Amino acid sequence: MSERLDHLAGRTVIVGSGLAGLMTALTLAPEPSVIVTRAALGTQTSSAWAQGGIAASIGGDDSAGLHLSDTLAAGDGLCDRTVAAGIIAEAPAAIAALEQAGVRFDRNAAGEFSLGLEAAHSRRRIVHAEGDGSGAAIIAALVRAVAQTPAISVLEGFEARRILMDGEEVAGLLCATANGPAILPTAKVVLATGGIGGLYDATTNPIGNFGQGIALAARAGADLADMEFVQFHPTALDSRRRPLALVSEAVRGEGALLVNERGERFMARIPGAELAPRDVVARAISAEIGRGGRVFLDARDALGSRFAARFPVIAALCGEAGIDPAKELVPVRPAVHYHMGGVATDANGRSSVAGLWVAGEAASTGLHGANRLASNSLLEAAVMGMRAARDIAGMSARTGSPCQSERLPAPADASLVRPIVSRQLGVLRNGGAVQDATAALLPLAESDGPAADPAIVALLIAVFAGLRLESRGAHARTDFPLKLADAQRRRMRLSRALEIARATPPYALARSA
Repeated sequence: MSERLDHLAGRTVIVGSGLAGLMTALTLAPEPSVIVTRAALGTQTSSAWAQGGIAASIGGDDSAGLHLSDTLAAGDGLCDRTVAAGIIAEAPAAIAALEQAGVRFDRNAAGEFSLGLEAAHSRRRIVHAEGDGSGAAIIAALVRAVAQTPAISVLEGFEARRILMDGEEVAGLLCATANGPAILPTAKVVLATGGIGGLYDATTNPIGNFGQGIALAARAGADLADMEFVQFHPTALDSRRRPLALVSEAVRGEGALLVNERGERFMARIPGAELAPRDVVARAISAEIGRGGRVFLDARDALGSRFAARFPVIAALCGEAGIDPAKELVPVRPAVHYHMGGVATDANGRSSVAGLWVAGEAASTGLHGANRLASNSLLEAAVMGMRAARDIAGMSARTGSPCQSERLPAPADASLVRPIVSRQLGVLRNGGAVQDATAALLPLAESDGPAADPAIVALLIAVFAGLRLESRGAHARTDFPLKLADAQRRRMRLSRALEIARATPPYALARSA
């Protein structure tokens, strides 16, 4: 029997406690809200692990127009220009809101923001907090702010398993807790659950993040968008650590070079070199590894003894692996870092389902297009969390309808899905591999077992990848290496993706045999 938490009925329920979720709750205050998080507040979030900062055009030589141009170039033809322009224009306001919430960004002796440079940015515009510990510093400040805000209730150890519906409208949220199932009756749910890195063996994300928000929204009938675009960070520290530690792009921004095991600077012949867009660098490194080589980051000349002072977190991670980056080459490899796809939303975070908003990496707003520009992710999380809150606050009050509990699904387990996705849906893809992934994932997605939710997310990636017959941004097809002249974003519901998967060989052939 599910416990109904009627004392919290009618409040906006926010699933996730990364930057997007915390900013949604803080912006909503003094309107009451509930944050649901399976771990302690702010932990196990990609936001807290972010080494880079927030992209914002606040430098004297910068402008929102330049920031937009860089974003559109990195997005490789698939950004929603209007949405991107709007989010970028709000960057200074987002920085101000974060400072008001207690975040202390790094400043120079003159009191000006210390702005960093990252790949594919034409200006220094990355605002940091505590150097390469930006994410942790930002989340720590926001967690303190939430604790001091009486309007926000926090339910730790609550894992969202299903959105409960009344017809086509949100009516509640079914959660698993240590004491059994619990229902939060609400007509307003915000999903801020982060990305899909846990679907892959090589990831820089928390392993438990397999796209829960996407699975929740997909089962509720929401439109999904651009699911094929999975960004691989080019330079994860190649070690035994799991998840893999990130070596921030900012290291290359300070002049570090990429070399192979022969000492060749293989990026020198590519436009942008080490600071080319992430998809370009990731493919180049994958090609080196694919021929049996190894790739290293060389910061000895660019940083040397200054490395630990500039990048203390990365230096500690290298030390953990027995490497001194001031004197030695740092072995790196691509790892899943960010998902441009997700639940399709409008400019205010509204999904296609009444009463359901999505903010942060779980959403697909169109800002990132086919390839995210570095440090636009924390910007989007902050801006869209604030926008969703303002949108919700402007709505007339509505309490969720009485909702009947579904059976509590089994805890999700991505272990059966991870090998399929890692092998078939990596940096370089082809039609045969995508079809094989679809065939292997479909029965898992249609099951009632613990692999079902991760398999749904992975199957959506495979189906979208199978339909994009070109190479663009983070989606690289060896059988379709060129770009189409007129490429479009794609939206689809789970029901349609399942139909396509069932009709895809070799699964369709196996069923007819």
